[in-house]
Amino acid sequence: MLNPLFVLLAAILWGMTGTAQTFLDNNVSPIAVATIRSAIGGGLLLAITIIFRKINFLNWSWKWTILAAASIALFQGLFFSSIRLTGVAVGTVATIGSAPVFSGIIEWLIWKNRPSGIWGLATLMAIIGCFLLFINNGEETVQASGFGLALCAGLSFAFYTNISKKLMAQEDALPAVAMTFSLCTLFLFPFSLSNGFTWLENMQNLWTILFMGIMCTSVAYLLFLNGLQKINSSTAVTLSLAEPLTAAILGVFLVGEQFSGLSWLGVAMLLGGIVVLTIGGRQSRLHNKLKP
Repeated sequence: MLNPLFVLLAAILWGMTGTAQTFLDNNVSPIAVATIRSAIGGGLLLAITIIFRKINFLNWSWKWTILAAASIALFQGLFFSSIRLTGVAVGTVATIGSAPVFSGIIEWLIWKNRPSGIWGLATLMAIIGCFLLFINNGEETVQASGFGLALCAGLSFAFYTNISKKLMAQEDALPAVAMTFSLCTLFLFPFSLSNGFTWLENMQNLWTILFMGIMCTSVAYLLFLNGLQKINSSTAVTLSLAEPLTAAILGVFLVGEQFSGLSWLGVAMLLGGIVVLTIGGRQSRLHNKLKP
């Protein structure tokens, strides 16, 4: 049960990202946020891996690391940009709600690993839950371009998860996260220069980005990759639907957003999908072990 729990804890930390970003100045570039977040998250872990000699650069799995870094860099740029256009709730729900579908398709078509019926049921429940949360914002105008960026972000996250599964077969979680986000920073940096980083002089911005870099990146992705070692990519991405659930709950209790009855039903459906996937997957593994 620890592996699904690790992924759930990671998703809860990710769910705090959108809320945390609301504490940043409105004129801060989304790409600059992604760059500094990755630099803090990856740089901190890279320093730890070098100090404790947990990494071997000569025999490193560069192919999967570069692909993982490129996909997570693309994900962050698309995700933070979509939030600026659609709002935190809609952008998060559209991104993470679409990711399990994309992940299941990628896992099936590329890796020839057909998702289970339990995954299908849990994903359907979770997507319905996301939709019910989405219509809570129905009175607001959702920009089509922002929604499209969110779907592309979901596809990028699905690619990252599937690629990371391959990376974790060859490397430990700590150096894998360190290398992935350090490279991600290098990919994002040229695109963030035009807006500069003077916004970091504001203490509120600085403390917010430190939280996003350490807790929502370093700790969250360490938990996610540790959990990913023993479960399928599609299962991990479906479990990460706890992210919009967390964002929704924080919106109610911290930001003061109002939820309709349908929205609370959506929360229940999201929780139900996660429970079905976690318990159903465990029973399926036990059944397979007991088979003669």
